[in-house]
Amino acid sequence: MPEKIIKLKDLSKDDVPADLRAETYFDFTSHPFEHHQLFERTNSVCDAVAGINDYAEKWLTAAIARRRPSAAVYKDKTPGPAQTIGRFEVLLGDDAVFEPARIIGDTKGDVRHAIYLAEGAKLIGADIYLEKADIYIGAETTVEAGIGIKGPVIIGERCEVRQAAYLRGDCILGNDCIVRGEIKNSVLMNKANFPHPSYLGDSLCGYMTHFGNQATSANVGIFAGLVESDKRKSILISCNGNTYDLGKPKMGICMGDYSQVGCNSVSDPATFLKPYTIAYPLTRISKGFYGPNEILKNKPLEHGIIERSPFKPQRE
Repeated sequence: MPEKIIKLKDLSKDDVPADLRAETYFDFTSHPFEHHQLFERTNSVCDAVAGINDYAEKWLTAAIARRRPSAAVYKDKTPGPAQTIGRFEVLLGDDAVFEPARIIGDTKGDVRHAIYLAEGAKLIGADIYLEKADIYIGAETTVEAGIGIKGPVIIGERCEVRQAAYLRGDCILGNDCIVRGEIKNSVLMNKANFPHPSYLGDSLCGYMTHFGNQATSANVGIFAGLVESDKRKSILISCNGNTYDLGKPKMGICMGDYSQVGCNSVSDPATFLKPYTIAYPLTRISKGFYGPNEILKNKPLEHGIIERSPFKPQRE
């Protein structure tokens, strides 16, 4: 008899296994997060990843509309020199500094997507893409030169977006975050710390989570990369003796509060780290569930993970 596969999206929140529920990974009571409603309106952490775009676009529309009456507004231009194309809108709060390198707006219609900088925010020398959606940058946040940001993007207060970061859209950053790598369709909660070159895609990162230098999260399987994107199958994962269809071909890492991934480590698609789970440097984290309160170590000599083969060097 073929194995029964349960479609996660068809389950009520009460029927979703605990390993796939948001409350297993994130404590919004101890660590309030402005965008917790994303998780309240979805049945699982995987459903939350799928809902980032819809939530971010609606939140941006409402938030920018509330701030428009009190902001300095510039249509299809910037307060200083910048290379621009297409239609767009710039809204600046008090003492905000906005000196981008380029702005690419909508060139195909009459839509003007907006970028809003709250009080005291600074953006200098970045490339801003407003063709598809809005961008919000919170108070006292700094966006350094050499950065690319594609809407929809929400960045909270007092964040530091470091040179060479690339926010590819559908990104939500909480307050006091530090980022430098490439981020796409992901949520980073307050004080998440991803300050080095890395990749996050289709991922959720809780309070005070951290990636070491060159750590990365795979969001699609190595063999799935051989299949055209529109023909890829949904990721399957085993949990409590059942097999669940996550409903999407891409799922990165879900990191519970305080989880850490060490330098040069890599996680498989659909990796779930519960709170206080620590992966040592140079660790390959296979798909599945880990923690809470667990240390993952790469110890090949002790456990025989390294395969040894004879080598016959050529002699002159």
